[in-house]
Amino acid sequence: MASPFFTFDQLHDFPALTPPARLAVIGDPISHSKSPQMHNPALQACGIEAQYVRVQVPVGQVKQAFGLLVKQGFLGVNITIPHKFEALDAVDVVDPLARQLGAVNTLAIRDGKMFGYNTDGPGFLRSVKEAFGREVKDLRVLIIGAGGGAGRAVAVQSVLVGCKRLVLANRTESKLAPLVAELSAISSAVSFQTCTLDHTDIAQHLPEIDLIVNATSVGMKVEDTPLLATGGLQSRHLVYDMVYRASGPTDLIQQAEQAGARHADGMCLLLHQGAISFEHWFDIPAPLEAMREGLKTAVS
Repeated sequence: MASPFFTFDQLHDFPALTPPARLAVIGDPISHSKSPQMHNPALQACGIEAQYVRVQVPVGQVKQAFGLLVKQGFLGVNITIPHKFEALDAVDVVDPLARQLGAVNTLAIRDGKMFGYNTDGPGFLRSVKEAFGREVKDLRVLIIGAGGGAGRAVAVQSVLVGCKRLVLANRTESKLAPLVAELSAISSAVSFQTCTLDHTDIAQHLPEIDLIVNATSVGMKVEDTPLLATGGLQSRHLVYDMVYRASGPTDLIQQAEQAGARHADGMCLLLHQGAISFEHWFDIPAPLEAMREGLKTAVS
C-alpha cells in the first residue's frame, strides 16, 4: 500500500482516510521512509482496520505533534531523525530502557497517555540473532561511530546483555570518555577499549573482534571513503552495516562478500525495530513475514 504524506499543519484537521490513519512515522525529512510499506501489510495481515502514514514534523514541534496525534485518535508513532531526543522529553512515561539509551523512537498511545520506547537496542539484538544465529552476549564487538545516537544505543545494549568485549571507534576518540564512563557503570565485567576511525587503529583490533558494526552514515553515498582498509576482514567476521543503500551494497558489505564473511545491512534492523514497535502498539506478535515482504517490495 502506498503511504500518504502529510505536513505538520494538516495534523490540526487531519483528513479522513479509508481505512483511518492510526499510526505514523514522523521525521524531517520523512518522504524517504519505508516504514509504511512494512507496517501497512502487517496491519492487513492482522485484520486491523487502520493505516500507517508519514508526517513531516519540523524540529521543535514534536511535543505539539504528539498532542495533535492523540486528539486525532492515533494509536502509535515511530520517530526518526532528528526527533528521537526531542521525543524523550515529549512523552508522559519513558520506558527504563529508552531512558538509559537516551532517546525515544516509538510512541504508544493508551487511553490518551503517551508511552515512549526505544527499539534500536532490542532491534539490534534480534537482527543479529536472525542474521548470524549468534547472541550479542557471546561476541566481541567493534562499533564504528560509537559517538553517535545509533552507536550509543548499540553500545549500551551490548553491555546490558554482557558482550565479551567492546571496542568503541569514533572520529574524535576523546569524545568517547563520557560513554565509556557510563558503560563502565553499567557493567565492570565487560572489557572496553577505544580508538579513532583511522584504518590502522581499527585494524589493530580486528583480530580480537567477532562482530563489526557500522553505526556511522558512511556508505550512504557511493563516493564515501571506505571504513576499513582493503583486506582487513576475515571470513570469520560478522559484518553488520546499519546503513542501507537502495542503489546497491555499501563498500563495507562488498568487503565482507569479498572476504567470505557473513553480513547484514540496515534493512534487517528496520524490520526488527518495526516488529517491536508493532508489539508495543497492539500487544500481539508482529507478522514478521508480511513485514519482510513489504520491505522487499518497497526496495525492489
